[in-house]
Amino acid sequence: MSTQMHDHIVKSYDDEQRRLLNETLRMGEMAASQLEAALDVVQRRDDKAAERIIANDEAIDALETEVSHDVMKLALRGPMARDLREILAAIRIASDIERVGDYAANVAKRSLALNLSPPLPHVSGLHAIGTLAVQQVRDVLVAYRDNNVELAQRVRARDADLDVAYTALFRELLTYMMEDARSITPCTHLLFMAKNIERIGDHATNIAENVWFLVRGEEALPPREKRDSSSTTAAP
Repeated sequence: MSTQMHDHIVKSYDDEQRRLLNETLRMGEMAASQLEAALDVVQRRDDKAAERIIANDEAIDALETEVSHDVMKLALRGPMARDLREILAAIRIASDIERVGDYAANVAKRSLALNLSPPLPHVSGLHAIGTLAVQQVRDVLVAYRDNNVELAQRVRARDADLDVAYTALFRELLTYMMEDARSITPCTHLLFMAKNIERIGDHATNIAENVWFLVRGEEALPPREKRDSSSTTAAP
């Protein structure tokens, strides 16, 4: 094979890898924006905007399909070990982003039901944990873009803060439901929305762990603190 042809093949492969990275990052930004928009419609009680967010979830699903096709094209080009890690990480990260989009759409769907009840003060608590989750997603996308293991590890460590905030809101809502039976239905919707947001944090953590895998291979991850105690929380 001539040097010129070899250089052309390498450049073509690099271009495809860059396209895959950019597609995945675009998908991630769409998911983060979906979550921000969902948090906004919960506060504004805007049914029409919520319906638009739910419909937009299809765009994220379509991008995941594109990423999968591009991954297959790269896989058929006979990649080396690092390239294989990039391909595997891209598949996993695209899947996590797709789930983030699903959870954001679920928050928007629940907001439609929540709007049938009088406003609850706990919506601000939901917005607070949602803002933490948005930052987690945005930061981990930067870590993926830059192959930044240190930033990925900080995102992974910060998931404990999201767990603490989620557990606190969970306890508040349980207490409120016990004090006022009329609040049970809207509080239940808020509990499901909060759980969706907590799961988004878990998916950001998964992406962080894939950045570690991409850069460090099979090297063991440092231990991580997990502080979601809602499953063992008894109502007071």
